[in-house]
Amino acid sequence: MAFVTFFLQGKRGDEEHEAQSAGKALASAGKRSFFSAVESLEAGSRGAITVAVACSMAGIIAGCITVTGLASILINAIVQLAGNATIVGLVLTMLCCIVLGMGVPTTANYCIMASTCAPILIQLGFPLVAAHFFVFYFGIVADITPPVALAAYAGSAIAKSDPMKTGINATKLAIAAFIVPYIFAYSPALLFENISGWWEVAQICISALLGIFAIAASLNGHLYKKVHWVLRIVLAIGGLGMMIPGTLTDVVGLVLVAAVIAYQKISAKKHGGPVVTA
Repeated sequence: MAFVTFFLQGKRGDEEHEAQSAGKALASAGKRSFFSAVESLEAGSRGAITVAVACSMAGIIAGCITVTGLASILINAIVQLAGNATIVGLVLTMLCCIVLGMGVPTTANYCIMASTCAPILIQLGFPLVAAHFFVFYFGIVADITPPVALAAYAGSAIAKSDPMKTGINATKLAIAAFIVPYIFAYSPALLFENISGWWEVAQICISALLGIFAIAASLNGHLYKKVHWVLRIVLAIGGLGMMIPGTLTDVVGLVLVAAVIAYQKISAKKHGGPVVTA
């Protein structure tokens, strides 16, 4: 009987010791998790400071332009400066959209663009849908365009990198996207206007995607290896050809881009692999 009592007391003591160890481990883990959460909140708050400052300054600029009536003055000035040169009107409108779109949420962005910048393109003779898409597109692109580039500022806060360098790199990577609005402004078929069947939609989508790829490769200067500057020009021409709606331009652009890609692949294999140096 004494042996059984001693055994039960010993077993109970082991269980209490295990329970105490588990409790201490849980308490230690909870303490570490709490301090980790506090540190994460602190780091997030510090990273949000740069974004908040950029938002406030951009909001002041956009608000001053809208409230003071400067937007209507810009419309008349751009129309007069452009005259019959529609490309000048597009470039000036793009700059206005980037300035007015700084730090503005998506819905408010479109409202501002539609009321201030879209009438400029409509007065210049561009189709209604193309004009609204153009201004809204560049209003959103303002998020990756310095000096504000709110998306780049948010990314730099997470990556702990220089905000301006991040914005410049973001613009370089997305430079091909700056060409797209000019294409559909002059060729509304890219917006599926005045098309006769699904095959035209498929052709436009595929050729536009391949065209953006070719232009991005031309600007970055690398495919399977470093691209020679002459071939980069050929890629840019081929990419623009495929982005302009039309069977002839698509075929010519596809031939040029395919030739450059084939040459790059053969050359990379011949020299034992891709070259990644700048």
